[in-house]
Amino acid sequence: MRLTVKPLKNRNPGSGMAVIDREALDDLGVQSGEFVVVQGRDDGRAVARVWPSDAQDAGRGFIRIDGQLRSDANVGVDDRVTVEPTDVEPADSVTVALPQTLRIRGDLASYVREELSDQPVTVGQTVPIGFSGLGTRGRRVPLQVIDTDPRGTVVVKNATRVEVADRTTGEADVAAGEGADTGVPELDAPAVTYEDVGGLDEELDRVREMVELPMRHPELFQTLGIEPPKGVLLYGPPGTGKTLIAKAVASEIDAHFQTISGPEIMSKYYGESEEQLRDVFEEAEENAPAIVFIDELDSIAPKREEVSGDVERRVVAQLLSLLDGLEERGRITVIGTTNRVDAVDPALRRPGRFDREIEIGVPDQDGREEILQIHTRGMPLGDGVDRQRYAKNTHGFVGADLENLAKEAAMHALRRIRPELDLDGDEVDASVLESVAVTDDDFQAAMRGVEPSAMREVFVEVPDVSWTDVGGLEDAKERLRETVQWPLEHPEAYEHVALDPAQGVMLRGPPGTGKTLLAKAVANEADSNFISVKGPELFDKFVGESEKAVREVFEKARSNAPAVVFFDEIDAIATERGSGVGDSNVGERVVSQLLTELDGLEAMEDVVVIATTNRPDLVDDALLRPGRLDHHVDVEEPDEDARREIFAIHTRDAPLGDDVDLDDLAARTEEYVGADVEAVCREASQAAVREYVQAVHEGDDPDLDDVVVTRDHFEEALEAVDPSDADSAIAGGAQAAGFS
Repeated sequence: MRLTVKPLKNRNPGSGMAVIDREALDDLGVQSGEFVVVQGRDDGRAVARVWPSDAQDAGRGFIRIDGQLRSDANVGVDDRVTVEPTDVEPADSVTVALPQTLRIRGDLASYVREELSDQPVTVGQTVPIGFSGLGTRGRRVPLQVIDTDPRGTVVVKNATRVEVADRTTGEADVAAGEGADTGVPELDAPAVTYEDVGGLDEELDRVREMVELPMRHPELFQTLGIEPPKGVLLYGPPGTGKTLIAKAVASEIDAHFQTISGPEIMSKYYGESEEQLRDVFEEAEENAPAIVFIDELDSIAPKREEVSGDVERRVVAQLLSLLDGLEERGRITVIGTTNRVDAVDPALRRPGRFDREIEIGVPDQDGREEILQIHTRGMPLGDGVDRQRYAKNTHGFVGADLENLAKEAAMHALRRIRPELDLDGDEVDASVLESVAVTDDDFQAAMRGVEPSAMREVFVEVPDVSWTDVGGLEDAKERLRETVQWPLEHPEAYEHVALDPAQGVMLRGPPGTGKTLLAKAVANEADSNFISVKGPELFDKFVGESEKAVREVFEKARSNAPAVVFFDEIDAIATERGSGVGDSNVGERVVSQLLTELDGLEAMEDVVVIATTNRPDLVDDALLRPGRLDHHVDVEEPDEDARREIFAIHTRDAPLGDDVDLDDLAARTEEYVGADVEAVCREASQAAVREYVQAVHEGDDPDLDDVVVTRDHFEEALEAVDPSDADSAIAGGAQAAGFS
């Protein structure tokens, strides 16, 4: 049967598994766990154990195999292969060799047998297996099969005798039979495959379309009478996988790979930098098909009008002539990466040079879960590790951050067994390695030490605040759900009725009524990144810096969407223009920049602005018109039922006495806002602690379990905490001054 090759996603690369759609399995007459032969180009052949596709894996006539099996079959993604059922004998014995640099003592045979269990192996094959984080970049280490009994392709079973060749006496050479590769593998980093790229399926497809098609099938473009694309520019925040995509594409299509690094080609001698650029392209042309990879393109090709040196201008000019000079480049594709796409010389960013610009953005929750699966697939995880939960709680994390998270968790696990390690010896005991497990506590500890690099300058950890932590304010909560939460959770409904979601919400109300708490709750409930902007931080004494700070906040929000940008007390930074306050007019320029960002030419997809103020009369009118902060939500003082709910929220974890009546407290706090009620609860708890500490100092031995917050403590708190209502405060001040 002829099937189309696809990458093995979300499975276990390196295990010899092939996933085939269920209809094709039925036609082949193969059951789950049986074996098939995959025949590719030029006598390429691979044996794999089959597994049926998942229900959500749409499509027919495909076979998913990993990079190792694709290499054995000499095929690439989207190639057609012949698949036939086959019988594989169980192995009586298997002899393997480990890398010489892997220093482990003890009985490795049982460990290797467990790793290779039910996996088809052939003499000369290199199989990656996990050794608890000892691989390069968290991947597995290569194990080479040097002898099997019987010969040919066999499957490892529990009864199979596994022998690990002695790497020092040359036993590997003696054991290897005819046709085996007798060289013992070194601990080299394995080639990057498509299975190593997570959360970037669409971007990877677009890059493959630009790079693979012209190299593998140039006749398609000749038939259409067009020139194939020559270059692709990958841009996005650092750590999102731009370089990884380039390495994966180069590895999968088996092309010659040339790398240009900016600092290496720069020279103080006249003309030497340009010569080194020419040499790279000449070598690529001699080894075509080839990929020329320029990492951090902005470092060697900045805007010529903004650089003072002559070398940079000449390097840019040389690069332009090489990209579309008089001589044909042949089958050479140029891949450039940058995280500062606006700093690249505009002459490079036109068709014929870099034909397509592809944004490699920050991954969403599904992408983060896929990346975590990649970086933990060779890791011995404990039972309590939930990757889906960590994917949900890692807002703003890029691929490099998630890799670092997995690495830090593994390092935390290694610290536990470090006392058992013989640091003076040359080898690690195999039993110690088998006992290592990365637990949920290790990941929790790693989470505390890893910050999301995509939002490092503006990141704010979203507090664990939900709607249940907000007492009363039902109308305000419902309006915020409709405005912020629904467009992010149900975008299809808005598309169906051709409705553009609101871009901004203004929360208005007296101080202490819960405006900031509402903003935190909606950001948490909407599962969004949360960027908090404090007004004074935006202002700068240098002209243009304040506007630049506003611009950078919105750029971060757009690149980390879905995001909530929160302006607390917006009246401090967006006062009415024309008031003449200040000589520099910096406030007016900040307001103008805010207006431009809110409804400018750049669309704010999945970005919502929430602003709060208790002085809406001071905010510039232009900000409040439809299309900007057009949804105005009044956060009123709580009524009696709302105060009862707020009392319940702030006392739910406190040991209350039987004489405490929350209904009575709610009725007696008529002019109190939410912050006042919280202060009453805090003051009552403080009074209970005060009694306990005084008893200890007087020499008594009170039982801590007997400490409760009583009605008397609340009476004391009500006398100490006055309502913060503005009218009450003014009246109280007048009486204190002796006026009637």
